[in-house]
Amino acid sequence: MKRLLLAVGLAVACVGDAYAGGLDPSCAACHALVKPADASIDRLWTRKGPDLWYAGSKFNAEWLTSWLQNPKAIRPAGYPYFKSVMKGSDHDVPDPSKITPHPKLDKAAAEAATAALMALKAPADLLPPGTFKGDMAGARMGKLSFNKLRGCVACHQGEDGKGGFSGPELTDGGARLQPDFIAAYTANPQAFDPHIWMPKLTLKDQDIQRLTAYLSQLGRGGNP
Repeated sequence: MKRLLLAVGLAVACVGDAYAGGLDPSCAACHALVKPADASIDRLWTRKGPDLWYAGSKFNAEWLTSWLQNPKAIRPAGYPYFKSVMKGSDHDVPDPSKITPHPKLDKAAAEAATAALMALKAPADLLPPGTFKGDMAGARMGKLSFNKLRGCVACHQGEDGKGGFSGPELTDGGARLQPDFIAAYTANPQAFDPHIWMPKLTLKDQDIQRLTAYLSQLGRGGNP
């Protein structure tokens, strides 16, 4: 226990006063709040929640504050998904008994946590500003790619709520995620995490831009 408390204390020190004042130290028990030194596959099996050391370059602050007050499952099968599934009649299904709900925060705590998380930025070489060029004209082709051509729905639930559950839902992708993050992560998820199960699809930049345009509208009332 003393070692765990020391580790949490070191994590608090690493991310500075904003983190110490805005996040409960227990967050570090499930999330990496600084870039992990351990990049081995063994770490994948021991995680309890997604990495947040680049949260400020990933999430939209307004969504984050709202979600922390009323958290709803983003990953239908929990995290990581392969620890929380059971055999169903036709295919594997999520096992609710193995999925731990995220704690709720009150408004003040959610705002403080959001401020702290938004201060955690990805380095520019990982997530260059302007990765998404802002052209929304390709959203219709992005929708086709997501649902049919690239098979994204095999792992992600899209705007109609249909799809797989090994990846996070994207029904509100545009409200939740920053466009530059969507584009950079889609292009090379292993740059963020060497052993993440999302494949690198070697897409052309035009395809990435179109997918990002489509996903950036979800949850924002867009109609590609």
